[in-house]
Amino acid sequence: MFQHTLDRAARVAPPERTIAVIARRHRREAWAQLEGRTVGTVLVQPWTCGLAAAILLPLTDLRVRDPHATVVIQPSDQFVYPEDRFVEAMRQAVEIVERVGDRLVLLGVPPDGLELDYGWIEPGRDLPRTPRGSRIRTVRRFQEKPTAADADALLASGALWNTLVLTGKVETLWRLAWRCVPDTMALLARYADAIATSREGKVLEAVYRAMPDRNFSQSVLERVPHRIAVMEMDNVLWSDWGKPYRIANTLRRIARDPAFPLACLGRSLTPTTTPTGVA
Repeated sequence: MFQHTLDRAARVAPPERTIAVIARRHRREAWAQLEGRTVGTVLVQPWTCGLAAAILLPLTDLRVRDPHATVVIQPSDQFVYPEDRFVEAMRQAVEIVERVGDRLVLLGVPPDGLELDYGWIEPGRDLPRTPRGSRIRTVRRFQEKPTAADADALLASGALWNTLVLTGKVETLWRLAWRCVPDTMALLARYADAIATSREGKVLEAVYRAMPDRNFSQSVLERVPHRIAVMEMDNVLWSDWGKPYRIANTLRRIARDPAFPLACLGRSLTPTTTPTGVA
């Protein structure tokens, strides 16, 4: 999954402009998968402190080096098919950000069931001046891990699943993070002052000892929905492979047999919903 994500990133920006963020406990596996690949920067988190830290740490590094950049954030535990359509959606999101730089752009996918572990997005009105063939809307609100009743209402209302694939200007995301999680940003400002100095490693360790564990969607995105737009991806099969049953379900939907015994998934084969087909 990590290698596929790097490959997709290389189709949106040159590999030397890629920042890979890994946890220290995963560094052996990550370095093995990075062998023979070009990556501009590899940041190793001393500990995992939630997705907010995992996103804002590389943002801090990038802002020091290129404060006017546009950034695309991709989690590496997601399956997408076909990849060409997904990459094209990311490119369109970059184009939209270049036109409306004061907003962040999230990719959303139409749900195919009552998935209770995903984050959901309630879209608002259409935004003008978007690339032909893409639909981008304002965001009314986010909802993380809804109840079955809430998910059913969201499904009926046309809400989208939140992929957390996010595009935006570095400075836009930086200012919004300061507004939403100032204590986290104050710690990262200490790290920013030490980047490219002999103190960088020690300061990063000290910062992470005090780093709060935060969910990025709840701590940042949910607090500033008016500064976010959602672009709906059509005809793309997307799945967060954080649960084993989703792996087996996804492989079946693309007519592939799992190369592992399903018994190893144990009880986790029981999903919260029964997926339907995708175009």
